Amino acid sequence: CEKLGIWKRHKCRVLGTQPDAVERAEAREPFRRTMLEARQPIIASRGISSVAEAQEFALHTPLPLILRPDFTLGGSGNSVVRDGENFVVQTEDALAASPVGHALIERYLEGWHEMEIEVVRDCAGNALAVCGMENIDPMGVHTGDSITVAPALTLTDREYQRMRSASIAVLREIGVETGGSNVQFAVNPDNGRLVVIEMNPRVSRSSALASKA
Repeated sequence: CEKLGIWKRHKCRVLGTQPDAVERAEAREPFRRTMLEARQPIIASRGISSVAEAQEFALHTPLPLILRPDFTLGGSGNSVVRDGENFVVQTEDALAASPVGHALIERYLEGWHEMEIEVVRDCAGNALAVCGMENIDPMGVHTGDSITVAPALTLTDREYQRMRSASIAVLREIGVETGGSNVQFAVNPDNGRLVVIEMNPRVSRSSALASKA
Protein backbone atom coordinates (compact mmCIF):
# COMPACT_ATOMS: atom_id res chain seq x y z
CA CYS A 1 0.00 0.00 0.00
CA GLU A 2 2.78 2.41 0.88
CA LYS A 3 4.57 1.80 -2.44
CA LEU A 4 1.36 2.43 -4.34
CA GLY A 5 0.74 5.66 -2.46
CA ILE A 6 -2.52 4.38 -1.01
CA TRP A 7 -1.67 5.66 2.48
CA LYS A 8 -1.46 9.26 1.31
CA ARG A 9 -4.37 9.14 -1.14
CA HIS A 10 -6.85 7.54 1.20
CA LYS A 11 -5.41 8.58 4.57
CA CYS A 12 -5.46 4.94 5.70
CA ARG A 13 -5.08 4.06 9.37
CA VAL A 14 -3.85 0.74 10.68
CA LEU A 15 -5.12 -0.82 13.89
CA GLY A 16 -2.33 -2.27 16.01
CA THR A 17 1.28 -2.32 14.84
CA GLN A 18 2.08 0.41 12.33
CA PRO A 19 3.86 -0.35 9.00
CA ASP A 20 7.11 1.38 10.01
CA ALA A 21 7.29 -0.74 13.18
CA VAL A 22 6.78 -3.92 11.11
CA GLU A 23 9.64 -2.79 8.88
CA ARG A 24 11.98 -2.24 11.85
CA ALA A 25 11.12 -5.63 13.35
CA GLU A 26 10.87 -7.91 10.30
CA ALA A 27 13.68 -6.48 8.15
CA ARG A 28 16.94 -7.80 9.58
CA GLU A 29 19.24 -4.79 9.07
CA PRO A 30 16.77 -2.17 10.41
CA PHE A 31 16.18 -4.44 13.41
CA ARG A 32 19.93 -4.72 14.03
CA ARG A 33 20.35 -0.93 13.86
CA THR A 34 17.36 -0.36 16.14
CA MET A 35 18.76 -2.73 18.76
CA LEU A 36 22.11 -0.92 18.66
CA GLU A 37 20.35 2.41 19.11
CA ALA A 38 18.39 0.93 22.03
CA ARG A 39 21.66 -0.41 23.54
CA GLN A 40 20.32 -3.94 23.54
CA PRO A 41 22.88 -6.79 23.32
CA ILE A 42 23.10 -8.46 19.90
CA ILE A 43 25.56 -10.78 18.20
CA ALA A 44 28.02 -9.72 15.48
CA SER A 45 26.00 -9.40 12.27
CA ARG A 46 25.54 -7.47 9.02
CA GLY A 47 22.68 -6.85 6.64
CA ILE A 48 23.55 -7.97 3.10
CA SER A 49 22.09 -7.70 -0.38
CA SER A 50 24.95 -9.35 -2.29
CA VAL A 51 27.42 -12.23 -2.06
CA ALA A 52 30.30 -9.75 -1.91
CA GLU A 53 28.92 -8.14 1.26
CA ALA A 54 28.56 -11.56 2.88
CA GLN A 55 32.11 -12.50 1.96
CA GLU A 56 33.42 -9.24 3.41
CA PHE A 57 31.70 -9.97 6.73
CA ALA A 58 33.05 -13.54 6.76
CA LEU A 59 36.63 -12.25 6.52
CA HIS A 60 36.35 -10.83 10.04
CA THR A 61 34.01 -13.34 11.72
CA PRO A 62 34.93 -17.00 12.33
CA LEU A 63 32.74 -19.83 11.05
CA PRO A 64 30.12 -21.11 11.53
CA LEU A 65 27.80 -18.33 10.36
CA ILE A 66 24.06 -18.28 9.75
CA LEU A 67 22.17 -16.64 6.87
CA ARG A 68 18.71 -15.32 7.73
CA PRO A 69 16.58 -13.81 4.92
CA ASP A 70 14.28 -10.83 5.53
CA PHE A 71 10.50 -11.28 5.68
CA THR A 72 10.29 -15.08 5.65
CA LEU A 73 8.36 -17.39 7.97
CA GLY A 74 9.24 -20.66 9.68
CA GLY A 75 12.97 -20.34 9.07
CA SER A 76 12.51 -20.46 5.29
CA GLY A 77 15.79 -19.76 3.50
CA ASN A 78 17.90 -19.96 6.66
CA SER A 79 21.13 -21.93 6.40
CA VAL A 80 24.29 -22.46 8.42
CA VAL A 81 27.65 -21.83 6.74
CA ARG A 82 30.20 -24.26 8.18
CA ASP A 83 32.82 -24.06 5.42
CA GLY A 84 33.65 -21.98 2.39
CA GLU A 85 32.75 -24.64 -0.18
CA ASN A 86 29.04 -23.80 -0.44
CA PHE A 87 29.22 -20.24 0.87
CA VAL A 88 28.29 -18.51 -2.40
CA VAL A 89 25.41 -20.88 -3.19
CA GLN A 90 23.99 -20.60 0.34
CA THR A 91 24.17 -16.81 0.22
CA GLU A 92 22.44 -16.69 -3.16
CA ASP A 93 19.71 -19.01 -1.87
CA ALA A 94 19.14 -16.83 1.20
CA LEU A 95 18.86 -13.66 -0.87
CA ALA A 96 16.51 -15.41 -3.31
CA ALA A 97 14.27 -16.57 -0.44
CA SER A 98 13.74 -13.01 0.75
CA PRO A 99 10.96 -11.17 -1.10
CA VAL A 100 13.04 -7.98 -0.82
CA GLY A 101 16.42 -9.54 -1.66
CA HIS A 102 18.00 -8.88 1.73
CA ALA A 103 19.34 -11.11 4.48
CA LEU A 104 21.32 -10.98 7.69
CA ILE A 105 24.58 -12.84 8.14
CA GLU A 106 25.75 -13.35 11.69
CA ARG A 107 27.76 -15.54 13.99
CA TYR A 108 25.99 -18.86 14.60
CA LEU A 109 25.16 -19.43 18.28
CA GLU A 110 25.13 -23.21 18.15
CA GLY A 111 24.41 -24.82 21.51
CA TRP A 112 23.13 -21.66 23.21
CA HIS A 113 19.79 -21.76 25.05
CA GLU A 114 16.81 -20.14 23.30
CA MET A 115 14.27 -18.21 25.35
CA GLU A 116 11.45 -15.80 24.59
CA ILE A 117 9.12 -13.43 26.36
CA GLU A 118 5.55 -12.74 25.25
CA VAL A 119 4.71 -9.08 25.84
CA VAL A 120 1.71 -6.81 25.25
CA ARG A 121 1.36 -3.04 25.24
CA ASP A 122 -1.48 -0.56 25.08
CA CYS A 123 -1.78 2.91 23.57
CA ALA A 124 -1.11 4.53 26.95
CA GLY A 125 2.35 2.94 27.07
CA ASN A 126 1.53 0.30 29.67
CA ALA A 127 3.43 -2.93 28.99
CA LEU A 128 3.12 -6.41 30.47
CA ALA A 129 5.29 -9.51 30.19
CA VAL A 130 2.69 -12.25 29.81
CA CYS A 131 4.91 -15.31 29.95
CA GLY A 132 8.49 -16.51 29.59
CA MET A 133 9.17 -19.59 27.47
CA GLU A 134 12.19 -21.77 26.78
CA ASN A 135 13.08 -24.30 24.12
CA ILE A 136 14.20 -27.73 25.25
CA ASP A 137 16.42 -27.94 22.16
CA PRO A 138 19.42 -25.59 21.88
CA MET A 139 19.96 -23.02 19.15
CA GLY A 140 20.20 -24.82 15.83
CA VAL A 141 16.73 -26.36 16.06
CA HIS A 142 14.10 -23.94 14.75
CA THR A 143 11.58 -22.78 17.35
CA GLY A 144 8.73 -24.26 15.32
CA ASP A 145 10.38 -27.69 15.43
CA SER A 146 11.44 -27.60 19.08
CA ILE A 147 9.66 -28.68 22.25
CA THR A 148 8.88 -25.49 24.14
CA VAL A 149 8.07 -25.15 27.83
CA ALA A 150 5.94 -22.35 29.25
CA PRO A 151 6.46 -20.84 31.70
CA ALA A 152 10.25 -21.10 31.61
CA LEU A 153 11.55 -23.32 34.41
CA THR A 154 15.33 -22.97 34.40
CA LEU A 155 15.66 -19.17 34.58
CA THR A 156 16.61 -17.50 37.84
CA ASP A 157 14.45 -14.55 38.84
CA ARG A 158 17.35 -12.21 38.01
CA GLU A 159 17.65 -13.67 34.50
CA TYR A 160 13.91 -13.47 33.94
CA GLN A 161 13.78 -9.85 35.04
CA ARG A 162 16.64 -9.01 32.65
CA MET A 163 14.70 -10.53 29.77
CA ARG A 164 11.46 -8.90 30.86
CA SER A 165 13.04 -5.44 30.98
CA ALA A 166 14.80 -6.00 27.66
CA SER A 167 11.59 -7.23 26.00
CA ILE A 168 9.62 -4.16 27.01
CA ALA A 169 12.47 -1.89 25.90
CA VAL A 170 12.57 -3.66 22.51
CA LEU A 171 8.80 -3.30 22.12
CA ARG A 172 8.96 0.43 22.77
CA GLU A 173 12.01 1.03 20.58
CA ILE A 174 10.51 -0.87 17.64
CA GLY A 175 7.34 1.16 18.07
CA VAL A 176 4.66 -1.44 18.76
CA GLU A 177 2.06 0.90 20.20
CA THR A 178 -0.60 -1.68 21.00
CA GLY A 179 -1.04 -5.43 20.88
CA GLY A 180 1.07 -8.52 21.44
CA SER A 181 4.63 -9.37 20.42
CA ASN A 182 7.27 -11.86 21.37
CA VAL A 183 11.00 -11.17 21.81
CA GLN A 184 13.48 -14.01 21.39
CA PHE A 185 16.80 -14.35 23.20
CA ALA A 186 19.87 -16.58 23.15
CA VAL A 187 21.71 -17.34 26.40
CA ASN A 188 25.28 -18.62 26.53
CA PRO A 189 25.17 -21.69 28.82
CA ASP A 190 28.81 -21.18 29.84
CA ASN A 191 28.67 -17.61 31.13
CA GLY A 192 25.02 -16.47 31.03
CA ARG A 193 25.60 -13.87 28.30
CA LEU A 194 22.26 -12.72 26.89
CA VAL A 195 21.62 -11.43 23.35
CA VAL A 196 18.48 -10.44 21.48
CA ILE A 197 17.88 -12.62 18.42
CA GLU A 198 14.70 -11.21 16.92
CA MET A 199 11.10 -10.27 17.62
CA ASN A 200 7.69 -10.81 16.07
CA PRO A 201 5.67 -7.56 16.21
CA ARG A 202 2.44 -9.57 16.21
CA VAL A 203 0.77 -12.54 17.83
CA SER A 204 2.24 -15.89 16.79
CA ARG A 205 2.34 -19.56 17.74
CA SER A 206 4.13 -18.46 20.91
CA SER A 207 1.13 -16.30 21.81
CA ALA A 208 -1.13 -19.34 21.82
CA LEU A 209 1.30 -21.22 24.05
CA ALA A 210 1.58 -18.24 26.43
CA SER A 211 -2.20 -17.96 26.69
CA LYS A 212 -2.44 -21.63 27.67
CA ALA A 213 0.33 -21.21 30.28
